Amino acid sequence: MEGFSVEEALERVLRLTSEANRWRLRETVNLIASENVMSPLAVKAYMSDFMYRYAEGKPFKRYYQGTRYIDELEVFTTEIISRLLKTEYVELRPISGTIANASVFRVLADPGDSAVIAPVQAGAHVSHTKFGTLGALGIRHVEMPYDAENMNVDVDGAVKLIEEVRPKFAVLGGSVYLFPHPVREIADAIHSVGGKLVYDAAHVLGLIVGGVWRNPLEHGADAMTASTHKTFPGPQGGLIAFTDKALYKKVSKTIFPWFLSNHHLHRIPALAVTALEMAKYGHEYAKAIVENARHFAESLAAEGFEVIGERLGYTRSHQVLIDVRKQGRGAKAAKMLEEANIIVNKNLLPWDPPEAVKDPSGLRLGVQEVTRWGMGKGEMEEVARLMAEVLIKGRDPQEVRKKVVEFRKEYTKINYSLEGDLETILDLTL
Repeated sequence: MEGFSVEEALERVLRLTSEANRWRLRETVNLIASENVMSPLAVKAYMSDFMYRYAEGKPFKRYYQGTRYIDELEVFTTEIISRLLKTEYVELRPISGTIANASVFRVLADPGDSAVIAPVQAGAHVSHTKFGTLGALGIRHVEMPYDAENMNVDVDGAVKLIEEVRPKFAVLGGSVYLFPHPVREIADAIHSVGGKLVYDAAHVLGLIVGGVWRNPLEHGADAMTASTHKTFPGPQGGLIAFTDKALYKKVSKTIFPWFLSNHHLHRIPALAVTALEMAKYGHEYAKAIVENARHFAESLAAEGFEVIGERLGYTRSHQVLIDVRKQGRGAKAAKMLEEANIIVNKNLLPWDPPEAVKDPSGLRLGVQEVTRWGMGKGEMEEVARLMAEVLIKGRDPQEVRKKVVEFRKEYTKINYSLEGDLETILDLTL
């Protein structure tokens, strides 16, 4: 092409990739609640020949030849995760949490049917709503009432609503919630009208595996969708676990060909490695995450931030929410912190109307990645101080950035990993 240099373009691509790697992995404090880092061993497993290949359909029943190794590996990985989640029925093929949700929603309801979802204030993900996957499937979005005092679903109101609407399914879990949802109560209500309960564990899968967050499958959920790259520190992707065998079979037949063709096979060995790491270190890691989140919230409050949920103990998940209206609202605050190499996301808070999504009142913070880098309570205090320098004390973000870069030099090893500890894989008891 005239005026276009492939060599110069390639140099730019490689430069941007290299700079992004160094910046995010070595120079920033990443507090995005929906992200994490894989271990070096999982990355090695990820970079395999499987990334080039197709395996449409179920293991040992593929539409392509040449799949015998991924067939065996996919079955084995499913067995490992089934043990971690204490259920026989697990689907690993969804390539995201949203695809997992879509696959379940489509089986449970037809266009025009109703679904009752947790309110946005209580954590609903966009895929649960009429603005996302639910709307794309033509399923009517009915929102449960919200208990502002307890920052959760209003149980009595939700039960009454379910009895009135008689929806095909209800959804709990999601993307922004500090405290466990009332799974048993909503499960009993939805089952009484012949419906099913779906729990979106995208954010808390690692906490569930680690035993610090109750497993919704043991409290009445019929299906649990999840992401595999948040508090569960694996490759980007999704999964679905079931207590209901019949539902499992129906959804398995729906994933392909309705919602995906190939399911990105290189995810599977990396997912297996991560699952084995969680089998060995999951409780220790999950416990550290929730302890760090609580201490981070307390430290932010001590620095003068308005941290949400004080009366309730701030948080029981990996997330912390802060109200930054005094600091110029969420969009401005998030941008200023990014200039200081502290990466967060702006987020709606309970009182924000939906139209405030582009500049909401709050910030959502997650500690799962910094915990995997080895940070503990002392480091949570330091990160809170650095955030306060930018947003409360008005220091130049570029000056604070230098402190952040220096601070991050001490945290370059990924913890809770089997890297360098390979001989223990054979000794794992799942």
